[in-house]
Amino acid sequence: MLRRLELSDMDAAARIHRIAFDRALPGLAGLHTPEEDRSFFREHVFAACELWGAFGDAGMAAMIAFRKDWIDQLYVLPEAQGRGIGSSLLRRAQTSFERLQLWTFQRNAPARRFYEARGFTLVRETDGSGNEEKEPDALYLWTR
Repeated sequence: MLRRLELSDMDAAARIHRIAFDRALPGLAGLHTPEEDRSFFREHVFAACELWGAFGDAGMAAMIAFRKDWIDQLYVLPEAQGRGIGSSLLRRAQTSFERLQLWTFQRNAPARRFYEARGFTLVRETDGSGNEEKEPDALYLWTR
């Protein structure tokens, strides 16, 4: 089940973000504390984005945060990946806009394959000097 997230859902969204991020990029694990993640989601992501979550019997399994022209966050718990949940959330964002952009890290090959398989094209790659993690990243674009 997909539903729009409320402020009270931000702690769960931050938890999903941290678990999925740390699993995908273990070398960057622990960049922020859980409280910093929760605060970021409550104070910044919720204020700037429309957020949706995917829910199953065990609660929230995935989340997406998007705004005009951008996907800011899309994370699926590792044990829920490969079931179409991320695709469903992505389609929710795609119904709202004619174009969407997003950043992902160059070495996150599964994320890159996921987006490319859903019509996103690589726009450019950077050396990472412009992001907090200092990790080389890739900008992707999707248009309807």
